[in-house]
Amino acid sequence: MTFEEIANILKEKFQNSISIQNVETLQPRILIEKKEAFLEIAHFLYSDERLYFDNLVCITALDNQDSFEVIYQFYSYPFEHSITLAVLLVNEEDKNPVVDSLTSIWKAADWHEREAFDMIGIEFNNHPDLRRLLMPADWEGFPLRKDYKTQENYHGIKVDY
Repeated sequence: MTFEEIANILKEKFQNSISIQNVETLQPRILIEKKEAFLEIAHFLYSDERLYFDNLVCITALDNQDSFEVIYQFYSYPFEHSITLAVLLVNEEDKNPVVDSLTSIWKAADWHEREAFDMIGIEFNNHPDLRRLLMPADWEGFPLRKDYKTQENYHGIKVDY
């Protein structure tokens, strides 16, 4: 199935919650504009017999300074098609951005979501074990945020890049 066919199925079902981006590029994507619909859309990708995206390949997150994006790549082994989805999260002052966890649908989301939390500070609702994965548990801040300031000392050790 082509990207356009998949996009049309999603547009028909979730018309007011998504938009299609970068159609002429090598990596077109679906942008989830209403994050409240994200979990329903993800479940549809997994359970609809025309799509059956049985593999969550990757989750990554971006800091756009005034907003965040969480980007998901899905693949269907039986149908050999793939899709990229992005959820746009508005940066609220003094709060970490929040989106629903996909661990209830794809178990592989567990570590991917923990990494996005650890590096950028994205919080995932209903994640079973959302804690740091790469950085020490008591590390301050999120290293891949644009406004990140490196700690000068960590447990008496000078932190220097």
